[in-house]
Amino acid sequence: MRAVIQRVARAQVEIDGSIHSAIGKGMLILLGVEGTDGEDDILWLSGKLSTLRIFGDQEGKMNLSIQDIAGEFLVVSQFTLHASLKKGNRPSFLNAARPEIAKQLYEQFLTSLESISRLKVSSGIFAADMQITLMNDGPVTIIIDTKHLE
Repeated sequence: MRAVIQRVARAQVEIDGSIHSAIGKGMLILLGVEGTDGEDDILWLSGKLSTLRIFGDQEGKMNLSIQDIAGEFLVVSQFTLHASLKKGNRPSFLNAARPEIAKQLYEQFLTSLESISRLKVSSGIFAADMQITLMNDGPVTIIIDTKHLE
């Protein structure tokens, strides 16, 4: 699984001109599911995001987790995170999971994240055409790939 995490002051998802979901202070997570992803990836990523210390303490240092600030998650499925640009100018998405598998893993991730963090988890709609509006806080943007951990 590949995720782009953005610390936000607020974020929302619009679908067909209507607000589908919105959060205040927390994390916007753009989530790409790869064909080889599974339960281990879901559990590891859910645990990591629940305890990731990217929120400022009283001194402005990133010492607090989303749980410490009682923040919210907004998770949006984004297969384009697995784009390959090795050949040509048009992205290839061969590494992205097939839609029926990706949807299942995406939904399992939402459930796992809510269960592990015990926080509100909002989401977009899988495979919908969505418009995302956010106010990045910091800005803080982090990329995590469960297959390439450093």
